[in-house]
Amino acid sequence: MGFGLALSYYISIGWTLAAATQDEMSTVQDQSTPASGGEKFFTAPLLVIFLIVFIDLIGFGMVIPILPYYALHEPFLATPFEIGLIVSVYSWMQFVFAPMLGSLSDRYGRRPILFISLIGSALGYVIIGLAATIALVVIGRVVSGITGANISAAQAYIADVTSKENRAKGMAMFGAAFGLGFILGPGLAGILSKFSIQLPFYVAAALSTTSAAAVYFFLPESRSKSDAGQTRLGFAATVMLFREQAFAFVNIVYFLLVTSFSIMTYAFVLYTSVRFGYNAEQNGYLFFFVGIIAVLGQGLLFGRLVNAFGESALAAVGCLLMAASLFLFPLVGPATGGLPALLGVCVLLSLGNALASPSLTGLGSKVSHDDRQGSSLGVMQSAASLARAVGPMIGGVLLSNAADQIDEGTIYRTFWAASGIMIAALLIAIYFAIIFEKEASSA
Repeated sequence: MGFGLALSYYISIGWTLAAATQDEMSTVQDQSTPASGGEKFFTAPLLVIFLIVFIDLIGFGMVIPILPYYALHEPFLATPFEIGLIVSVYSWMQFVFAPMLGSLSDRYGRRPILFISLIGSALGYVIIGLAATIALVVIGRVVSGITGANISAAQAYIADVTSKENRAKGMAMFGAAFGLGFILGPGLAGILSKFSIQLPFYVAAALSTTSAAAVYFFLPESRSKSDAGQTRLGFAATVMLFREQAFAFVNIVYFLLVTSFSIMTYAFVLYTSVRFGYNAEQNGYLFFFVGIIAVLGQGLLFGRLVNAFGESALAAVGCLLMAASLFLFPLVGPATGGLPALLGVCVLLSLGNALASPSLTGLGSKVSHDDRQGSSLGVMQSAASLARAVGPMIGGVLLSNAADQIDEGTIYRTFWAASGIMIAALLIAIYFAIIFEKEASSA
């Protein structure tokens, strides 16, 4: 309720944008239109939103590895079910609220939604850090999940300040910010937790507050006042979006991709623990390696490939690489390739995801009307959040045998089920690429 009242308050006073005059809005829009001599991609607004997202995601990355350990020990002594609830409630909140925040950003502008949601994220982290009961930890995660749905507004901002030709490269920069945040965040959390287990949550709150300040003082609004009030909110708007065949196809592929990836992330640590005997530290090094490959793939490789082949083709190739890597994981062990083979399959998975994810978000933006960028990307993030909530549940069922234990058979069926989901995504992506190219050539 407090978040809604704050949102209504800022909307009612008109959100006086001290840092974004009408001239700045026109400048941002001009930057998103290709110039006659070729468009400049690295514009100031794009770099500012990149830094804002990056700073915020360092805080988010700090919380992920610490939260289960935090809840497991005193004063909480949470059960595995309670830990699962604490982890998954964030994605369930994003599933519900990402389309709403995306639509609100279409109606009222990107800046007010980003600012208020970042302040809300900081509040959620502080609640968790101060919590003395499981209920308060859950409440903190609910607040963080609701306000963390601002991803759609940030992506819509990128869509506003890039041309359709550069849209996918902008989304790849967004993915690189994610990757960098997840590389630096866990390492920083490990260092800070040596001083206090609560300290990472307070530092995450400070980083979100810093991002909010950057939005307020440095980020120009990307939507003009004439665009306001033209967007529907709610379930009806979501249904209207899915009536557009191209958007529906992109969302189905994206949902399947994130579901498959979520199954893998749930099972990976358990797989390496059982098969290789790796502990938390060694798995941390593996995730660091995967993050580095993802950043290099999205930050350096993707932009060149998308110019040469286009988003549709890269989405299909990415799905193929991910399906192959998920199929290969159970075949790798100490006696069958060892660590070099495991790292090789991780590279395959990271590159596949680095190609497919920004291609799909770029396509979702390109096939959507300019006035519905926030709504469309909000729906995509909502679908991704649902997939991140459902994927671990599927993985939990597949990875457990009749005795609630992990064995060789459950490892095979879990990763091969994830691979099968990616094969389905691949077939739909190929079909979409054929249809999309035909429509583009006939237009």
